[in-house]
Amino acid sequence: MKANLVLLPGDGIGPEITQQAASVLEAVAKRFGHEFEFRSHLIGGIAIDSTGEPLPAATISACKDADAILLGAVGGPKWDDPSAKTRPEAGLLQIRKELGLFANLRPIRLFDELVDASPLKREIIEGTDILFLRELTGGIYFGESGRSGEGSSESAYQSMVYSVPEVERIVRLAAQAAKGRQNRLTSVDKANVLEPSRLWRQVAARVMAEEFPDVQYDVVLVDSMAMHLINRPRDFDVVVTSNMFGDILTDEASMLPGSLGMLPSASLGSDGPGLYEPIHGSAPDIAGQDIANPLATILAAAMLLRHSLSLNEEAEAIESAVSQVLADGLRTADIARGSESLGTQAMGQAVIERLSN
Repeated sequence: MKANLVLLPGDGIGPEITQQAASVLEAVAKRFGHEFEFRSHLIGGIAIDSTGEPLPAATISACKDADAILLGAVGGPKWDDPSAKTRPEAGLLQIRKELGLFANLRPIRLFDELVDASPLKREIIEGTDILFLRELTGGIYFGESGRSGEGSSESAYQSMVYSVPEVERIVRLAAQAAKGRQNRLTSVDKANVLEPSRLWRQVAARVMAEEFPDVQYDVVLVDSMAMHLINRPRDFDVVVTSNMFGDILTDEASMLPGSLGMLPSASLGSDGPGLYEPIHGSAPDIAGQDIANPLATILAAAMLLRHSLSLNEEAEAIESAVSQVLADGLRTADIARGSESLGTQAMGQAVIERLSN
């Protein structure tokens, strides 16, 4: 296979971890006889510094022409001024909109070797394997916003809006994912308070009853779900929810395995290229120190192979290599729990060596 892959390294540790994931993809191409062409483009803070925009037109064009996109991270204190004309995160929102990426898939998988790295007790988290599907292009993040008044009389607003088609497509995708796993789907909303959530619940119930009657389906309020993730995470298989709730819940769930540095994500649309990235941020405090954990980005590369290129064997090879380095006791600082640790480049190289065996 020949594939055109766009790299968006971004800010902070983004360039370091993206380079390691690209190196792993090159090793996969060599082992399985593929040809991957990589082209890097700007996004986020570095794009603002270079072009004045967090997502330059050249980046948009390259992404639309790509087979898949691998993103590092965006943002940092340098660009945190709330009065700034634009912010790095605007580039993320825009690329999702430009590519029609309405579904964010975040697997929360606990590697057996890292059970003791979790802040929760082994008996609570052992066996946890949840797939979150977060609606990505609707809701409060894209609602009408503004400010009025001045001084102590100033107020601000942001609208939370969802349409029937937006709910239908994400629920369908989640139900299809559930059929390939344990056949269980949980929808999370706040229907006891919010009108958009009431629409969400009604549409989701109809889709499930009419199209997926064989999938075990339940509904949980978002505040209850926040508690359940801590006291009974093994009870959930596939979870679907709105943009803001998904953002918050998946960050909470990311701590079940003990580190943000272990979890990848995929943002997918109806057609066109998918966008793959680690769920953690740019970590500017450790940027350039060769201590960031590249495994989430490497696992995102595995998701890229599976979902955008339909290379399941190759994806499994990466995931197996990651499991092997963990089984061999290799750790980066974030998961070492005070024991000896490897740097970013060394961990990436360790994965490549397992791939080559």
